[in-house]
Amino acid sequence: MTSQSLKTTIDSSDSIQYAVYLQGLTEETVRKISSDIGEPEWMLEHRLKCLDIFHAKELPSRGPDLSGLDLNTIVYYARPEKGYTGYTDSREKVPQDIKDKFARLGIPEAEKNYLAWAGGQYDAEMVYHKLKEKYADQGVIFDDMSNALREHGELVRKYFMKLVPGTDHKFAALHGAVWSGGTFIYVPKGVKVSEPLQAYFRMNMMGGGQFEHTLIIIEDEASCDYIEGCSAPKYDNKSIHAGLVEIYVAKNSRMRYSSVENRSLNTYNLNTKRAIVDDDSVMEWIGGNMGSGTTMLYPCTILKWARSKADHIGVAVAAAGQNQDVGSKIIHIGPYSSSTIISKSISKDGGINTYRGIVDIKSTAIGATNSTECDALLMDDRSISTTIPVIKVNNTDSTVAHEASAGKVDELMIFYLMSRGISEEKALAMIVNGFISPVIKKLPLEYAWELNKLIEMEMEWSIG
Repeated sequence: MTSQSLKTTIDSSDSIQYAVYLQGLTEETVRKISSDIGEPEWMLEHRLKCLDIFHAKELPSRGPDLSGLDLNTIVYYARPEKGYTGYTDSREKVPQDIKDKFARLGIPEAEKNYLAWAGGQYDAEMVYHKLKEKYADQGVIFDDMSNALREHGELVRKYFMKLVPGTDHKFAALHGAVWSGGTFIYVPKGVKVSEPLQAYFRMNMMGGGQFEHTLIIIEDEASCDYIEGCSAPKYDNKSIHAGLVEIYVAKNSRMRYSSVENRSLNTYNLNTKRAIVDDDSVMEWIGGNMGSGTTMLYPCTILKWARSKADHIGVAVAAAGQNQDVGSKIIHIGPYSSSTIISKSISKDGGINTYRGIVDIKSTAIGATNSTECDALLMDDRSISTTIPVIKVNNTDSTVAHEASAGKVDELMIFYLMSRGISEEKALAMIVNGFISPVIKKLPLEYAWELNKLIEMEMEWSIG
């Protein structure tokens, strides 16, 4: 069913009124999304082709159970009524209640002191985007994806869903059919963006979906840091997040992508992230996952050329009612390519954590190296942690090391710290913070604080 309503008030934590509200996955829904955004014909054709692929493909046969997700009831596109949000490059023009939401997340202060400026998206529509003038003058583009499609159409067309085609899996096809919003970043040759760019995505709609597309293009001898934050209010209705990230890193360049995802338990987080790396370049993925009832997320790096490098560092927290199925995929094609994976998981109150990883070293990747470290911390006897690594080596000149460990919090260590006058809660926080420190150290200061605070909140009452 597709429904459109002017000034429809949806039961949401932010009480936003919607001018367009599309529920149910039909061709009519897809055409309306494309029309509302004002897209070129080639993008509509792409969407309709992906819709056909989506209907033809089956749900994933591995990983968490997705049978509780009814894709026919999802709100695939919701645009706030005109004048409520509106796309702007001035924070002062953003409605006060949305500004208040950003303020509680610390975005204004971070933007002022640490960032090359920021963007914010509510449901399907980007409400704010801004880039520091000094970077804009050097040719850097930091824009809403829908706006970039209009303003930089040929550049977008060259790269859009070329790295992750709709044929990749069912939810990539779904994304290709109904995507809206997201981030477009282009860094020209030789430009180094020394301050992080940041975008915040709020999935506010009850029973809704968010399908933002992130496309990042880093040219030769350039560099960029990008930080993405996600959240959603708590509802009983099932929601879906099926975003897609594509990153192209050219020669002698560096890209760092950091994300902190803290969605609610009713959300199925089925995100797809992939990067391809050229000669002598580095791709870093840094992630914190602690929201969502069900997560399937495996950032992938294709090390296509010589001496390309990837670092994947992540922490996942699974509490009651959560199944975190996360990991990394690294494909070595170029000679002397190298990769590092560090995965930290914390399970409490019966939560389920699974590390599911692939390291695939092709015959052309002579001299390739990989080091993988998976550590799990169990807070009780009811929680579950599993490691499922797949390692493929197709030459005799490469080196692979894999290490995995799992264990409970040491009660003797807790006792020792308490005997020194430290409270039980503080002692636990110190142990957990030490456990995740390799991830925290990689984040910019203000986001390291945020991730630490979120994990500290998750750990409250874990021992008692």
